[in-house]
Amino acid sequence: MSIIIEIMEHNRQFVESKKYEKYATSRYPDKKVAILTCMDTRLVELLPKALNLRNGDCKIIKNAGAILTQPFGSVMRSILVAIHSMGVQEVLVIGHHGCGMTQLDSKSLVEKFKQNGISETVIETLENSGIRMDRFLKGFDSPEEGVRHSISMIRKHPLVPSFIPVHGFLMDPETGKLELVTDGYNELKTN
Repeated sequence: MSIIIEIMEHNRQFVESKKYEKYATSRYPDKKVAILTCMDTRLVELLPKALNLRNGDCKIIKNAGAILTQPFGSVMRSILVAIHSMGVQEVLVIGHHGCGMTQLDSKSLVEKFKQNGISETVIETLENSGIRMDRFLKGFDSPEEGVRHSISMIRKHPLVPSFIPVHGFLMDPETGKLELVTDGYNELKTN
């Protein structure tokens, strides 16, 4: 059975049996928090459970490594919309140990592009257009460095109000244990 058929059949049963009713909430986060975290599959259910979050409690924004690469890209736009339109009053950046973005090898990834049928011409055209693969595909030396980088980009963004605390954490993807990297309240006091 293809994944699409499986998904559609499950969805039909889900809707017909009204299982959606227990997830009813508004679009505004009850805890007034936005979380930037990694797309790692181990965090899909673990992160909300480990933080005692239910449907409707927060905005969760996911990408590779929980890392901001563009100050005016889609991830930052999501954070800004959450703050200015959805009532978010705090931002959490949650990275994790064993992240695939740690010491990501951009050259190896470009080779995988080629193995998957992306032509050398396409890659050269992008490079000649100013898209440097080594920068576009850059990871970080440690997950803590990635968290600190994202916090810094959010804190320094000209459209983020100065009163918004930005906290940083690392999570153990096996147990859900959190380690505090940056206490956003302390950062606000010192600035």
